[in-house]
Amino acid sequence: MLTPRFLALSSAAVLTVSALLTVAATAPDAPLASSPVQPTPAPVVATKKIGVSIPAADHGWTAGVVWWAKECSKLHPEIEWTIATAETPEKQVSDIETLMAKKVDALVILATESAPITPVAEEAHNRGILVINVDRGFLKPVADIFIEGDNKAFGRKSAEFMVSKLGGKGKATGNIIVLEGIPCTVNTDRVTAALEVFKAEPGIKIVGQQAANWNRQKALEVTETLLQKSGKVTAIWASDDDMALGAEQALREKGVEGVWILGGAGMKDIIKRVMDKDPMFPGDVTYPPSMIATGMELAAGVLNGDKRAEKMRYMPQHLMIDVDLVTPANAAKYYFPASVY
Repeated sequence: MLTPRFLALSSAAVLTVSALLTVAATAPDAPLASSPVQPTPAPVVATKKIGVSIPAADHGWTAGVVWWAKECSKLHPEIEWTIATAETPEKQVSDIETLMAKKVDALVILATESAPITPVAEEAHNRGILVINVDRGFLKPVADIFIEGDNKAFGRKSAEFMVSKLGGKGKATGNIIVLEGIPCTVNTDRVTAALEVFKAEPGIKIVGQQAANWNRQKALEVTETLLQKSGKVTAIWASDDDMALGAEQALREKGVEGVWILGGAGMKDIIKRVMDKDPMFPGDVTYPPSMIATGMELAAGVLNGDKRAEKMRYMPQHLMIDVDLVTPANAAKYYFPASVY
């Protein structure tokens, strides 16, 4: 049984707490006495420096590369990132020299062109900087890790698809224009593999072949010239979706009908047209620009924890990303309308 003294003290305690709550409620900025004070999070201090040297967004695929690089950098506040974009090989060499002067711990490089970037990449490697090469390979094995899409498969699969559309292996017939990209290992692998397939088909003739540098406007101009010189054309092997759109514009401006195009790289606009069974674009080949983020993640992973030498013992020196043939049957799987590319 409770004593009167206990009841009196309890009532007093309730009144005291009630008074405190009333005061707290009338003070707009005063926290409750029982609320713990939340500590201010300490700012993340960058401990490593990584430079990312990539081509400027001069066409859709490289725009995707720039977008993915920026997105990936947000995931690692513990890294001091510097993302440099270059319109020319000369600018990219200068960018890389500047990054080396900043004493970066790693470089992630997607070359504008293979040959002119190889010497400066070799210099970085010789200085002990971790070098991750993405997509367009160097002409010497100076990268610690090389990440690329399977460009030989790109060329082979795209050419085999064209052969099947032109009548099938051993029966295919048609006149084809070939559009090449920027001089680099990517272009060499794609074109060489495609031509091997075409040359095995006696009924297929390459009636025009020229570089359009993976650029839509350049592809428009080159296609217009080749259409004038080549006579009847059945199809265009464009090897890139931006060039495919430039070739399409040339066909329309010249009033040429019945020619279809095979591009590549998985631009969302082209994938949608494949999905919708547009006769101009019966297929496509994937080639994800997000591979730049793969290279950045590897660089961050190797450097974090200050155990680079130990981690490099089990890191692959060469990573190859497969490419897929896109047709109306599977195009929905590769269609991402919210993507930048």
